[in-house]
Amino acid sequence: MATGKFFQEVNLPEQKSYADGIVFPTVLSPASNTCNFTEAIKAQKSWLESLLETNGVILFRGFHVESPSDFNDVVEAFGFPEAPYVGGRAPRTKVVGRVFTANESPPDKRVPFHHEMAYGPDFPNKLFFFCEEEPVSGGETPILLSHIIYDKMKERHPDFVSRLEEHGVTYVKIMSDEVNSSDIGGSDWRSAYMTDDKIVAEERAAKLETKLEWLENGVKLITGPLPAIRIFGEKDNQRKTWFNFTSLFYDGLKNNNIQQPGSFAMYGNGDPMVEYDAIVDCLRIMDEECVITPWKKGDVMLVNNLMALHARQPLLKPPRRVLASLCK
Repeated sequence: MATGKFFQEVNLPEQKSYADGIVFPTVLSPASNTCNFTEAIKAQKSWLESLLETNGVILFRGFHVESPSDFNDVVEAFGFPEAPYVGGRAPRTKVVGRVFTANESPPDKRVPFHHEMAYGPDFPNKLFFFCEEEPVSGGETPILLSHIIYDKMKERHPDFVSRLEEHGVTYVKIMSDEVNSSDIGGSDWRSAYMTDDKIVAEERAAKLETKLEWLENGVKLITGPLPAIRIFGEKDNQRKTWFNFTSLFYDGLKNNNIQQPGSFAMYGNGDPMVEYDAIVDCLRIMDEECVITPWKKGDVMLVNNLMALHARQPLLKPPRRVLASLCK
């Protein structure tokens, strides 16, 4: 379907279509060989934002984006304010401008579904991903509409969802003095809070509703209570979303582990979260409902972080280089 002189909507076999008209993700390619990507973005920014608000994710494929600098130009063309990564849990390295590496944990490890920085009150509204090096096999970035998860969990596990809605969730994490590159959330406290000063770290953490309790070789982070279910969207199109980190903290349940080492979630009133069957079912629903599209070199994916969760599949055969940018 043509969408003007700049963009053309194309179909991929992996896409999902929903009864409310959402095509997930929307995939846009150049309408002509002469299309200038950044000019096209600036010319149709309002339409692209409306599309992102409705459909959750836009995959731009076939545009001339070859380098991190090209990707930075794309991010800048949208004009969204940059989102800070203060308190971030994943190791990242700045590449150029507003472009950073994505999660630097070993690429053969899976990163479970999550909304970016949903473990705190200050999270980015939008995420950009850019495929600089296309994987030979594996390494995809699965995506998932969050309101679908909420609806299915409310239907299957109403008591669990009601408790989450009533009490919210509190997150506890042990963070080391040193970066743990083998852990998907292995940032150290100095990198997370961008300081070597413990007092400054405490002040920055407090602004993010996080209390720091210092340990011999690290620090315990206690964040919350925070809403576990959030409402996003315009008045006529509001949706409740599964905006919490329980699936990441408890992803090990699928392998008969109670929780990820050093990390756990509890209800905001302090009660333990022991509905393991419901959490396992949530992980199962996520796997069933997600869309997994193989990366192509030059792909740019724009994610509405308020609507969609993302993950990372294990890399089966390298290389792979996917970069990211976080925006308000």
